Parts: sequence; C-alpha cells; structure tokens
Amino acid sequence: MFIDTRKIENHTVIETTVCIIGGGVAGITLAREMDKRGIEACLLESGGFDPDDETRDLYRGDDVGLPYSFADGCRGRFLGGSSNCWGGWCRPLDPWDFEQRDWIAHSGWPFSFDELKPYYDRTHALLKLGPHNFEPAYWEKAINRSDVRRIPLVTGKLRDTVSQFSPPARFGKLYREELKNSKNVRVFLYANATNIDTDDTAQNVTRIEVATLTGKRMQVRAKLFVLATGGIENPRLLLASNKVQAAGLGNQNDLVGRFFMDHPRLQSGSIRFTRQWSRNKLYDIKYHYMNSAVSAHGTHIASQFALLPEILEQEHLMNARVWFNSVFPGEGSPGAQALFRCKQAVLKKEQAGWSLSRDLVTMMTNPVDTFAYGFTRLYQPRMLIQDVRFQIIVEPEPNPDSRVTLSPTKKDKLGMPRVQVDWRLTDKVKRTFDRTLEILANDMQQSGVAQVKLDPKIEGGEWPSTFEKEGTWHHMGTTRMHDSPKHGVVDRNCKVHGMSNLYIAGSSVFPTAGANFPTITLSALALRLSEHVAEELKKHHDPAASVQKSHEPGPENTEQQAGYEEAVALNAAPGTFAQDRGASGMTVNGLQGC
Repeated sequence: MFIDTRKIENHTVIETTVCIIGGGVAGITLAREMDKRGIEACLLESGGFDPDDETRDLYRGDDVGLPYSFADGCRGRFLGGSSNCWGGWCRPLDPWDFEQRDWIAHSGWPFSFDELKPYYDRTHALLKLGPHNFEPAYWEKAINRSDVRRIPLVTGKLRDTVSQFSPPARFGKLYREELKNSKNVRVFLYANATNIDTDDTAQNVTRIEVATLTGKRMQVRAKLFVLATGGIENPRLLLASNKVQAAGLGNQNDLVGRFFMDHPRLQSGSIRFTRQWSRNKLYDIKYHYMNSAVSAHGTHIASQFALLPEILEQEHLMNARVWFNSVFPGEGSPGAQALFRCKQAVLKKEQAGWSLSRDLVTMMTNPVDTFAYGFTRLYQPRMLIQDVRFQIIVEPEPNPDSRVTLSPTKKDKLGMPRVQVDWRLTDKVKRTFDRTLEILANDMQQSGVAQVKLDPKIEGGEWPSTFEKEGTWHHMGTTRMHDSPKHGVVDRNCKVHGMSNLYIAGSSVFPTAGANFPTITLSALALRLSEHVAEELKKHHDPAASVQKSHEPGPENTEQQAGYEEAVALNAAPGTFAQDRGASGMTVNGLQGC
C-alpha cells in the first residue's frame, strides 16, 4: 500500500516489524522479500512516483576532492532510487574480488564468491536478466553473426568477459503494482528519515524520525531497521544521528563515511582495426549497448576485456574492464548530445532538467552534426567512423582518506547537514590504467587485429582531460563490511557493529569494488540480508507487529480519519481501501487498512 506522508496527521507514530529506509533497488528488494514471508514492514521513500527538484535538492552537496559530480542525474530520489538513472549493466564480481590481495591494502570480503553465488542466481528474475551464463563462447554461438565475434587473444594475459543488460529494470515502475497490492508492506512516499533514535547505550534503535518537505513529522518504531539509502546518504544519516554518540552511529572507530569508492573512467588511445575487425559490434559501446544485433535469448549483452588474475597479482594491479568507443561525426556537439539525451529518455532514464522541446530546438539548430551523428550511429558506415578509442573503468583501491563527511555550515531544507564528498584515487589506480591498456594494445597488435597508438602515461602526472569526473556513479564502501569493528562498520550479515537491530543494505557495505557494475551484487546482498532478517525474527519468535498511530495533541475525530483515508487514496480505485482493510487486519487508531 502507498501512503502520501504529506497528507497524514502530524506526529503520527507507525509501529511495524521491519522498517526499511530507502526505496531504491536494495530497499524494494527487501520489502518484496518481507512481503513474501508475511512479515510486516514499512518502506520510507523520500520522493514520490516522479522526480521533483525540491526533493532532488536534498541530495546536493560539495565535492572537496577530485572534481566529482554526485547529485543531479547521478542518483534518483524518488521511488526506485538510482534504478531510475541506471544503464542496466549486470555482471557479478569476479571471485578474486572477494579475496584478500596482499598488494591491495584493506582488500577482502568476510566471505567468498561462493557464499553469494546462490543469490546472484536469484537476481536474474529480479533484474529481468537472461540465462545464468556469462561465458563469452556461449553468447557468441547463441548470437551467431559475422559482425559479433570474439577477438583472438594471443599473449595469455587477457580474457574477454560478458555483461548482460537489464531492460533496465526501473524498480519504482516495475514493482509498483506489487507494492500497491501488498498486505504486509506499506510504502510511505515523501517520507525523509532525518534521525535514527536509539536508547541511552546507542546499541538499540528505538525509532526513526521522519519529515516531509511540507512540514509534517512522523515516527516509525520497529523491531529491526534497515538503512538502504545509498553509498552517500547511508553515512550521512548515520553521522547526523549523533544525539547519543557525538561522532554518529556505528562510528566508534571513525569509519563511517570513509573508504568512499567509485569506478574511475577514462577514454584513451587511438585504434586502427584491420578491415575484417573494423565493424565488430561485440566490444564497442556505440554498437553493443541495447543493440538487438548483440542479443540472444531475449537478452542484450556486451563484452569487455580484463587481465587474468595471475597477471593482476604478478604486476600488483587493480582489476579493470576495457571496451571500445567509436568516434562519430558530430561527437560531443550540442546536437549529438541532445540526440543522445532523447535516446536516454526513451529508456526512461531520469535526467535532471531534461526538456524534449529544448533538445528538439538544439537538434534543429545543429542539423549537420545531429544528422551525421545519428546516421553514423544507426547505419555504421565504415568511412564515416573518425576514430576508435579505448574506454576503461578501473577498480578503486580502498582508501580511508576518500570519504563522505557532513558540511559544518550548510544544511538542507529539512535542517540536515549537507554532504561533502572527498573522492580520492591512489597512484595504483593510475598505474592500472596505463598497464592494462599497454597489455591489451600489445595483444591486439600481435594478433593482427589492429594498430594502436596509446596516449601518454598518466602515472605520476595529472588526470587527462578525458577523465570522467563523475566516475560511473557507483557510490560504494562508506559503511564497509568486515568481521572486526576496527576495520568495518557492519559485520558479514550487514548488521552495524555494536548495535542489535540496525542493518545496512546496498553498495555502501562493499569492502572492495572490483571492476564490475554494482547493481547485481547489491541486489544479491539484499536477497541474502532478507533471509538473515527473517531468521533473526524467527529466533526471537516475533509475531507480526500491528501498525498503530498516535497523535499529539487531541482526540481522534472524523476529520482526522477522513484525512487518513485521503492519504491512502494513492491505492487504486474506489473500493480498494475497504477490500484491503478486511484482508490485512492492521489498524491505525482503529482505522483499518494501513
């Protein structure tokens, strides 16, 4: 059931069994799993069904390290969270990403790839992926096209890998009907968590304080609480919840907000393919992204190159992924950028401030660049492709000085401190960029696939102009997982160290990031966490909690009851409210149906 928090009575108190803070991929996954198990839960979502700038503004803050964009267009603060601006790339982490690597400080997960494998398998249904198979040979055979072929690798240092594309799954739309009809889960829209209250020991969460941008206040009391607001907002809320512990919750060892990670991205080099390889679509992002020619079994795929694990160890490198990026006429022009934004709109990607009419005018006033770019992208005539470059993302090395902190002076409209993001990358990351491209270029030249001209090395120097200052919008690591509270914020079950009933979901718990896209992994972790939460509740023989409401001051009256019915009117046609009332048996001040 959906409830508009702006329309309920002020100072409402909601009581439930599990409170999930954040309506993105992790939060909605957990809510669905609670519903399947018959566990009462409420889900707090900061926004509504669609983006609005007033809510989006709550994400804004300052970058104080490497130039870095992390707000508008990088995250979505409405139902579905960052799945609203997600490209859909999916591939599990590599097994060695979970291992402690002696050349990488702070590396290693508390468990191995095998622990997460069953949950990775379950994400295929959740994310609408294809077969449980990421083997390049399988997909090459299934696609069976002359222009979708694997490139021969001859040096024994590289491998090619496959990623699958989710449609992409926009969770707020994909699972809206299911959430609306749920008998166990109530989704509170426009509900911003502003503080996590605890007892005097700071070991037990007692309630979540909630506010709307219209001035309403609410509280949620539960047995278990799960924080799932993303890699930047998770530490923000923990640090701001400092009524009992001055440094913030879970921050006894000054780890909350540290180890902030994103995958840095770079375009580099110039590639001249031999004729037989010049139109191969398998590895080029201009062709393989959501291209029906690069698909089989109803699933779009893409291939990337990576170094073998023994080479990573031998050369003390971070993990990385490389693919190609053809350069078309008009590339980077206002007309080409407008055309690209329109394509993203077709894919339902959130783009802050996007205007179809404005982009149409831009394309009409730049007809040559717009046509040249669009025509080349559509028909791929070899003679019009101006260049091909490498595009590479690299695993960030865990760095405690790369961190999210609270602004000492700036606050948002809810009175919460805004964030400061200090993104830092180590020299090992720069060396990984250089060596990975050197090894791949050498392999391509030895195999006769292409001649490659590399850009100057970046190790020891400044980041080049082609360095993507927004990274890949993969916000990770700020509440990292470790068995010891001296090295992590949460334990292997994602429970905050030193606390009895607060868990964290999402990529903020990643101890290391690998070089793969995080959505499939954070989804697998959310599925795993849902099982643990269910087991914990079972251990304590906790009956399903009723949902109740109290208010201050004044008695119940007909006007208040009518206001609550208006608040739940988001849920379908007349008659649904009464039908839900009979099925759920849950009450709010005696008013059934919440």
